[in-house]
Amino acid sequence: MNRFLKNFIIAAAVAGFAATAATAMAQEIQVPQHAMTLKECMEYAVSNSTKMRIQQADTRDAQVERRSAILEAFTPSVSAGSYAYYNFGRSVDPETNTYKSTTSFQNGYQASGSLALFNGFAAVNNLKITKTAAAMGVSREEQTRDEVCLATMEAYYNVVYYNQMAKAIEDEVAAAQKALQLARRQEQLGQKGYADVVQIEADLAAKEYKLVNTRNMYNDALLTLKDIMFWPLDQQLEIDFSMADEAALQNGERIVEEGFVGNTKEDIVQNALTTLPAAYIARGEMLNAKRAFNTSKWQLLPSLNLSGGWSTSYFTYPDEKNYVAPAFHTQFTNNMGEYIQLSMSIPIYGRLYRQATVAKKRNAYVRATAQYEQKVREIEAEVTRALQDKEGAGAAFLQASRQAQVQTEAYKFSTKKFEQGMISPIEYQTASGNWLAAKAEQLNALLKYYLKKSVVEYYNGVPYIEQ
Repeated sequence: MNRFLKNFIIAAAVAGFAATAATAMAQEIQVPQHAMTLKECMEYAVSNSTKMRIQQADTRDAQVERRSAILEAFTPSVSAGSYAYYNFGRSVDPETNTYKSTTSFQNGYQASGSLALFNGFAAVNNLKITKTAAAMGVSREEQTRDEVCLATMEAYYNVVYYNQMAKAIEDEVAAAQKALQLARRQEQLGQKGYADVVQIEADLAAKEYKLVNTRNMYNDALLTLKDIMFWPLDQQLEIDFSMADEAALQNGERIVEEGFVGNTKEDIVQNALTTLPAAYIARGEMLNAKRAFNTSKWQLLPSLNLSGGWSTSYFTYPDEKNYVAPAFHTQFTNNMGEYIQLSMSIPIYGRLYRQATVAKKRNAYVRATAQYEQKVREIEAEVTRALQDKEGAGAAFLQASRQAQVQTEAYKFSTKKFEQGMISPIEYQTASGNWLAAKAEQLNALLKYYLKKSVVEYYNGVPYIEQ
């Protein structure tokens, strides 16, 4: 009985701990309880992204390096120490400078400091390097934020697309079910044959399969969005789909036409080279490589250091009964000494280590310069491609909208004709498929245009999360 009670208490304690942990985790992860817009999804993804936390830690490391470089450039290094020891053998008497073979006790204190007056401008260049590195850390953090936002945007648009497609197919399935009921009634009245009914049933089955497949793709897209946002996978994520409803599609033409007006390609390229984190990082790496190269060349010159120190000591002979050591404060004052030193170090031969370092730093500078020029070239090409994609997506959306309007009218007429028995099920199925394809193409073109437009705005200096 005691063993049973013991196991019961342990199980209750474990259950209580698990409940407490679950409650703490639920309190830690605060998820919105409303339909989230694209901007809210991006903000949530940025605030919870592990990539952002990793990059923020790297940024803090760069700031610490910056502080260390400032202290190294403008402040001396200072150290202090103390010692105390007993000597049980032969030792030198600090007072008479002769050997004595008795137990002695010594206690000393010292402090020293040094300052590099000239070290090939290493401290100054290191100060500049760490300043640029700290700014590059902030730029890398912004770059990571932009990458998270872009991935969230793409996943969000996929969720919106498959959701709207599922709704459109649901309408098709409902219409096909009504058509099947009508056909079966007409078969009973002798107005349609069995082959027509079978054809309509096959059409309904195909649309139901398409609906199941589209819902599966929607669930997969939603899971991808949750993963990018670092959203709890067991929590429901509500999305605002108003950006793809009928009012948004009708308003899309105006948005596209207004979107064609903007800065020239040269202006956007210049803004991209000025504001893009990737461009700033490449430029910073080139500048730091040049500074490191200059530092390595200056290391071939002599270095000059200034140092100084202070020390004092106390001693006594505990085993000598007739010996009376001067008081501690007296020895502390009398044994006190200071020094100041100016030293110069001239590199003569170090197995060509410094020369090899200069050669490596020169190669690093050449490499960083080439990488910066390559990045500038890539940005120019990316801006050109983004503008072309935006214009192409806009033109495609306008054409898709016209096609959707025509196919919608054709589908309405086909529905009336099919209900009146004026067209065959195959013709009606063709009209229905054309209408659905046109709606899908219109929605896809609009979302693609939104994405391309955001990319152009990003190159124009507006971060994704601020659009």
